[in-house]
Order: sequence, then structure tokens, then C-alpha cells
Amino acid sequence: MCNKKMEESCLHRKLLPAVWLCSLLAAQVNSCPHACSVCSGPDNDLCKECKTGWILHNYTCVDIDECGTELGTCSSNTYCFNIEGSFECRGCDVACVGCMGSGPARCRKCAPGYRMIGSKCFDIDECVERALACHGLDEICFNTEGSFHCHCAEGFIRKDSICVRKQLPNVQEKGMFEDLQDDEVEVLQQMFLGVVLCGLATLAAKGDLVYTSIFMGAAAAMAGYWLSDRVDGVLDIFLKER
Repeated sequence: MCNKKMEESCLHRKLLPAVWLCSLLAAQVNSCPHACSVCSGPDNDLCKECKTGWILHNYTCVDIDECGTELGTCSSNTYCFNIEGSFECRGCDVACVGCMGSGPARCRKCAPGYRMIGSKCFDIDECVERALACHGLDEICFNTEGSFHCHCAEGFIRKDSICVRKQLPNVQEKGMFEDLQDDEVEVLQQMFLGVVLCGLATLAAKGDLVYTSIFMGAAAAMAGYWLSDRVDGVLDIFLKER
């Protein structure tokens, strides 16, 4: 009894792969090409009916080019592109107004900012072709694809649609003695001491003309030494006060 059960189990194990193989072959025999909805075999020339987007010709399903028929209707500024079993509407190039295909060489008409040269639409460089592309004298023209832009020149900003010069921040003017350096302070101290000594010498000479001349010359020389680097500032202050 046990031996018989073992024989049946072995037989089942041998039959299972055979059944699986037969099922696989049957599935392959009954499957149709991807374009066929009904067929008599797996080959392309054994189709009986075709799927949507295909037409039967000599038992073979052939793709329909909808772009060559009324089926391939696309909206304005797009073109029909055929794919297997259907079609797509794709956008025209930016240089085109209406097109028959992709690229600026398939335009029906050029878009504003482009010009037809031969069979292709090219960008117009308005900055070169227009003498006054930008109306303001302080504006600079920059060409872009299909157009151009006007930017204010360096040192100018746009205000109320025109370019005006940037206003520099107000800088408070320094007084004549506000930016003295340490070495200049020392020179002034020496000058003051020299003037005092010359004055005392003049008084000691009781107003003698020779000593008075020496005093005035020394004072003028020391003042000139200090003012040599400040002549422009002194003149500016003098003129502003007038």
C-alpha cells in the first residue's frame, strides 16, 4: 500500500512540468501581435481584426498616419506628430506662428522679432538694426531671443520710466582743523613756539625794523610749511564763505 502511494506521488511530480509547458505553448499560440485584436496565430500576417489606430491590410495590421488625415487635427501653433496607433500634438518653435513640424525651419510664418531668411526664421537683433532702440540717452540696449531690453547705464537708475543719475550720499564737510594728524599737531606746536620767540625778540629790540622783518619772515615760513598740503581746502572754504 505504501509503495503504491509513492508511485502515484512520483507520477504527479513528473506530470506537473509537462502540464505547465503545454499551458505556456498554448498561451503563445493563442497570443496575437500587439496591433491585432483578433488573430489566428502569433505572426503579424495572421491578424483578422486590428486595434484602434491600425488598419488591416493582407492580414497585417498597419499603423494609420493620422497626421495625413482629418483625424490628426491639432490646435493653432501646434503640429501633428504620428506615433504607433495614435498621434500627438506638439508645440511649434518659439520663432513660428503656425508650423508644419519642429524647429524654426518648419514655420508657416515668423513670430514678431524674427525674420524669414531662406526657409528659416532668424532672430532680429534690434539693438543693431534700430538706431534708437532705446529712447533714453542714458540707456543701453540688450538683444534677447525675439525681442530686446533697455537697461540704465552705469551710475543711473530707472525712475518714472526714465534713467536718472544716482544721488551720492551727502558727506558732511570737515573743518580746517578736524583731520589733523599727530605729526601736524607737533609742527603747529613748534610753529607757535617759534612765533612766540620771534615776538619776544622783537619786543626786546624795541620795535627795531630788522628784527620785525625777521619775525614776520619766520612766521610766514612756518605758516607756509603747514598750509602747503592744505591750500585747496583753504581756498574751498574761502570761496564758500563768499
